[in-house]
Amino acid sequence: MKNLTIGIDLGGTTITAGLVDGEGHILAQKTCPTALPRPASEVEATMARMCGELVSQAGMEFKDLKGVGIGTPGSVDGECGIVRFNPNFGYEHWPLAKAMEELLGCPVRIENDANAAAYGEYCAGAAKGRSSAVVVTLGTGVGGGIILDGRIWAGFNGAGAEVGHTVIVKDGLPCTCGRHGCWERYASAAALVRFGAEAMKSHPESALWRLAGSPEALNAKKIFDAYHEGDALARQLFEDWIGYVSCGVVNLVNIFQPEVVCIGGGVSRQGEVLLEPIRRALKEENYARNLTRHTEVRSCVLYNEAGLIGAAYLARG
Repeated sequence: MKNLTIGIDLGGTTITAGLVDGEGHILAQKTCPTALPRPASEVEATMARMCGELVSQAGMEFKDLKGVGIGTPGSVDGECGIVRFNPNFGYEHWPLAKAMEELLGCPVRIENDANAAAYGEYCAGAAKGRSSAVVVTLGTGVGGGIILDGRIWAGFNGAGAEVGHTVIVKDGLPCTCGRHGCWERYASAAALVRFGAEAMKSHPESALWRLAGSPEALNAKKIFDAYHEGDALARQLFEDWIGYVSCGVVNLVNIFQPEVVCIGGGVSRQGEVLLEPIRRALKEENYARNLTRHTEVRSCVLYNEAGLIGAAYLARG
């Protein structure tokens, strides 16, 4: 079998590694806890062990692989193979690629995890076949990845594409990054839940009480369930929230004019309920709305496998 690579999605809670073929199919996969806090060398050893198990399971040796790719949180210098700063892990100036190459004996490429996920959608997912794409993930925060002319755009220092930390409300809600009014404080799935939990307290008639039981037990799915039931509060919450989501997407389109914007995260499973208002906003507010070619808006299709698959494609060089 040719063009086999291993992709690793290195998360703060779990590490997932997969053997991926030339078409982007995951042939075998392993997951284990990240078990933080612990030294970087122990995390490296865990990833090396997982890779060894995958190679052994496939009846191969590391020399049979084209390489290994790793998507990791933090500011990543992919060219030098160094994680400059990973606040979630507490590591600085981490020579991850070199350390893993010494353990595995094969080429290793690294990239920021959000960029790796975007690259996965670009190579094998919703943006396949396009020359440019912006991938936006709506989850605990708002993550993003930008692909221009087939290359990941990460800025000159590897810290680019932090789309969630663009300000959409001047002097708005405080953000963990130190700014106020950041997009992710209004447009993340967590923001939708936070707004909903607060609104429930003054709307005892809402179906959200029946579905969630309490503000503390509310999640995004229950808000969408109430929305589909026609609950007035859920519908108002959605309208306000999707307005914030659309505002940020339009900003990104006006800057990059990509062929496609892909929306990811668990809420993206809502499909057209989520996408149609964004398309409507683009039709009205896109600077290039009078041109003949327009950015398409689609849902991501790889979901939790995007980072692993993107990392595996990175390993092809």
